[in-house]
Amino acid sequence: MRHLLSAGDLDRDEALAILDTAERMHALQDREVKKLPPLRGRTIVNLFFEDSTRTRSSFEIAGKWLSADVINVSAKGSSVSKGESLRDTVLTVAAMGIDALVVRHNASGAVARIAGWVDCRVVNAGDGTHEHPTQALLDAYTLRHRLGGTGDAADLADRHIVIVGDITHSRVARSNVLLLRTLGARVTLVAPPTLLPAGVHCWPCETSWDLDAVLSGKAHGDVDAVMMLRVQRERMSGGQGVAGGPVVGFFPTEREYAIGYGLSPERLDLLGESVPVLHPGPMNRGLEISSAAADGVRSAVLDQVRAGVSVRMAVLYRLLAGADEVTV
Repeated sequence: MRHLLSAGDLDRDEALAILDTAERMHALQDREVKKLPPLRGRTIVNLFFEDSTRTRSSFEIAGKWLSADVINVSAKGSSVSKGESLRDTVLTVAAMGIDALVVRHNASGAVARIAGWVDCRVVNAGDGTHEHPTQALLDAYTLRHRLGGTGDAADLADRHIVIVGDITHSRVARSNVLLLRTLGARVTLVAPPTLLPAGVHCWPCETSWDLDAVLSGKAHGDVDAVMMLRVQRERMSGGQGVAGGPVVGFFPTEREYAIGYGLSPERLDLLGESVPVLHPGPMNRGLEISSAAADGVRSAVLDQVRAGVSVRMAVLYRLLAGADEVTV
């Protein structure tokens, strides 16, 4: 594996190898001294053209725990803010002799283009509405722990995962559909028609507009896990990109969306007690997810955050160290 640009780049064996490596990396979080030496002398640049808390912080921690030198570069603090082109910025950074670029960009396909310009390894940390492969990996890691699937069950075979919300603007949804199908799961996307993307019928999944029927198991069968997606106001035409800003054209009001597609306490009762609830964050409480769902015993949100460091350590390790085994 030279780059990680898409969840579709991973076959089943490679995906399971990353998840198994993450299992070993996870033990590091319980240590007093959280350091491993395999990437000593390597330099990783986190090049983020979009704001991020979870992803950038977890990549930074992952690199440092593997003993790499990690540098954070944001668009606001770079020459991009002075009018420099993306290509010139990337080539300038790469010319400094770095080993890997972790890139987030607001344009779909930008990270793949960057990988064609540089000789170092490239990791896609989210590109527009396209993909976010490490998020899909950490979601799969969380699911197999919550569903009791390790070892032979690690591929999530025949598990039914429901993904609910703003599918049109979600890079997380696309990456999860690809990876979960690779790992043997069955995926159902639930959203209002206006938030299902064109061509979704070609994706390897089922779709529905009726959340209650899906969660109750009356449509598409029993549910093993539910993933709620954030309503992405900043990507919607007419949205203002701030909490409470209007969303034009996709649904009439936020209250109507919450009634039709929010994971309310009543909908939570439709699920079995062992069904985990995931959310990639940040959460719009009261819109796509209630506090009862976000903070209850079914919630795996903080598990996802913890898994993010382990999975990103595994990705960086396999890209830059290349070995199949790691001693923790």
